[in-house]
Amino acid sequence: MTEPSDKQIFSVSEFTRNVKSVLEYNFPAVWVSGEISNLARPRSGHWYFTLKDEQSQVRCAMFRHNNQRLRFSPEEGSQVLVKARVSLYEARGDFQLIVESMEDAGAGALQRAFEQLKQKLQAEGLFDEAHKQALPEYPHCVGIITSPTGAALHDILQVLKRRFPALPVIIYPAQVQGDEAPAQLLKALQQAQTDNRCDVLIIGRGGGSIEDLWAFNNEQLARAVYDCPIPVVSSVGHEVDFTICDFVADVRAPTPSAAAELVSPDQQEWLNWLQAIDTQLSNRINRYLTALQQQLDWLSKRLKHPGRYLDDIALKIDDLSATMESRIITRLQSRQENLRTLEARLQQHSPVHQLDQQRIRLNYLQQRLQHSLLPRLEQYQQKLVSLARELDAYSPLATLGRGYALVKDPQGNLIHSATQLKTGQELTICFAQDEAQVQVKNITKN
Repeated sequence: MTEPSDKQIFSVSEFTRNVKSVLEYNFPAVWVSGEISNLARPRSGHWYFTLKDEQSQVRCAMFRHNNQRLRFSPEEGSQVLVKARVSLYEARGDFQLIVESMEDAGAGALQRAFEQLKQKLQAEGLFDEAHKQALPEYPHCVGIITSPTGAALHDILQVLKRRFPALPVIIYPAQVQGDEAPAQLLKALQQAQTDNRCDVLIIGRGGGSIEDLWAFNNEQLARAVYDCPIPVVSSVGHEVDFTICDFVADVRAPTPSAAAELVSPDQQEWLNWLQAIDTQLSNRINRYLTALQQQLDWLSKRLKHPGRYLDDIALKIDDLSATMESRIITRLQSRQENLRTLEARLQQHSPVHQLDQQRIRLNYLQQRLQHSLLPRLEQYQQKLVSLARELDAYSPLATLGRGYALVKDPQGNLIHSATQLKTGQELTICFAQDEAQVQVKNITKN
């Protein structure tokens, strides 16, 4: 048989190698979801399985270094979401996926929805600590929102019975799993607010998968818990489980039993406190009664016979009378002494006495005046004579007395020189004792 010359001929190895290259080039990484079947885990640590749905299937391989990073262990029939490279196993010509990572398809989708809602509500401030309400220290009534047939209710009631049996409890039944659960939980929460009989609420259930707890990740329920005026304690699942309800509630308890511990006071602590109060009150009453008994004994000893009491009063009256008489006499003597003193002072301030004193003083002053005035007058007289002599020495009259004269014009002005005169002018010549009127006849110049 001759080979066609115009056609390219591939060997099987070349063909599978080319197909592998084409697949890996065009599909570098893909996400595929499906159900695991024919899962094989040989001693090499690699996993080999088939990923299928209702109509198709594809072989898959996940090598050891990738499957060791998984946080869950897939089983036969598990729904998974894988990230893989498209390849071809050349030895058998089998088309296959080389899986690099794997997620539980159901849990993965729910987890993404959980994270998205968590981020949304957190951004709105529904998780802020400032909005959290404090739990009442001594609640009057506790409301429980959970399944009436679940183990969580039994655990809560057992803890409340152990810690404080007298605490009233109201159960608001609701489904905690399934499609109807969010609506029933929301209705129970609203009913508790309408009743307004509880001052703290517990909402929760026992543990389970993320699907089992999904009702507590409902956005409408979360907003209702946030807006609830009654403090809410969320106790959903086990300690490692977290739901949106845990974040918006006022307090998150790791388990339903822990929630019961948080909301209820410890009966034993109360009993110990009451016992201490009882002991303290008894001690105070006993001390008070003892003090009263001692006071009664003291008063009994002070109690006297009326006759003795009257005798004592009589003695006291006599003593007071003597004391009063002595004080009166002393007071009268003091007043008499004061009266004599006042009379003496009055005598000193009498007008007659004052006139005598002033008369004596006047005589004394007259004598002093006479003794001091005469020498003073003689001294002034001698000084006056001396001054008169000095004045007379400088007086123009004295000069005139020695033969000099003053010449005045009719207006009384002194004439000092002949140049002031005119012929025929009348003049007055003043001497020491008299004066004369003259007339100028001739003026001679030197």
